Amino acid sequence: MNAPLNVLIGFVIALAVGITGIGGGSFTVPALVLIVGMPAASSVGTAFVFAGVLRLIAAPFYLAGRHIHWRYLWLLLQGAVPGLLIGTLFLRLLSKSGGNPVIVVVLGVILTASSCITFFSRLQNRSFAKKNSRWLPWLALPIGVEAGFSSAGAGALGTVLLLNYSEMSPPEVVGTDILFGLVLAVIGSLFQWKFGAIESRVLLQILEGGVPGVLIGCVLAKRVPARKLKFVIAGIAIFAGLQLVWSGSRSMAVKRPTDISVRAAPKPTN
Repeated sequence: MNAPLNVLIGFVIALAVGITGIGGGSFTVPALVLIVGMPAASSVGTAFVFAGVLRLIAAPFYLAGRHIHWRYLWLLLQGAVPGLLIGTLFLRLLSKSGGNPVIVVVLGVILTASSCITFFSRLQNRSFAKKNSRWLPWLALPIGVEAGFSSAGAGALGTVLLLNYSEMSPPEVVGTDILFGLVLAVIGSLFQWKFGAIESRVLLQILEGGVPGVLIGCVLAKRVPARKLKFVIAGIAIFAGLQLVWSGSRSMAVKRPTDISVRAAPKPTN
């Protein structure tokens, strides 16, 4: 394993998490599978713990700045936590090694399309959450399911939802979503640890770069004007969505020839 490369991967992902709250799972799982070469199941578990540690470090910065909307956080968790448990159970019952690549592609398309809404004010409804808060748990339910199934999307989809359909400022969106992702990461990590799907050596290496990265990201976030921060968040979310589409498509392309060769292989003769 290339330790310096793993440290660099951890730093870059953590920098994005510190600034925008996005990237804990959306970037980490594809990076661990495609660059580091880890099995998908271990990547999901390792990404859960990595994202949890990053958000635990970032949370005090946003708590100190009072950039947390506690009511929306509670409503999101009401739907996302049960969804996380459902997604984790599906992952184990179906014996999938890190989730179905088709689901990853669909998530990437949804994330990319929804993030583009940030650049079109006519498609936004900043009063939606305030007037229809009862819908937040239901909107968060599929986010939790996807997080449990692949560890990706909790931070990105939650951020996009709050950014375009609530009255919160961009710093409040990031702070609320960091705590939202932290709770899901802690619960998800406990399940993954029980199943033994965590690569400790790689985790320590990406954390070596991730800890300073998230600290620098939190400091930089305070210096970015709110309007610019909004577009930075949307840009990183779009990149995360395209990354998921690419990694999921690549997984399907690699899987198909293997399946064909297995089916076509002649049976051994005695």
